[in-house]
Amino acid sequence: MDVKKITNQLDWGLIVKVSAKDWASVESAFEEVERHSTFVAGDLVIARINDMFVAVEQPSEDERVIRPLEDEKAVKEFVKSRLDTYERMWDGCGVKIDYYS
Repeated sequence: MDVKKITNQLDWGLIVKVSAKDWASVESAFEEVERHSTFVAGDLVIARINDMFVAVEQPSEDERVIRPLEDEKAVKEFVKSRLDTYERMWDGCGVKIDYYS
């Protein structure tokens, strides 16, 4: 999948699932804004492309999920929520993340 196809889907508000290989080939088009270790599922990366913020997550070794975020407030809320959830996962409480909704 190329950058244009990804950004078109993100512009529509869609969550985009790509292979790790595809992400590696387009990652340089995204400006990394912040990176957070999840201790469970790789890093949670916040990036920008054009005027759009995105969250990039790693549900598995071979997959990345790219989620559009509306603005800086949405970024902060999403990061806090995700990191809180990952912390509960780390504690073994049985919480799971639905990366696709």
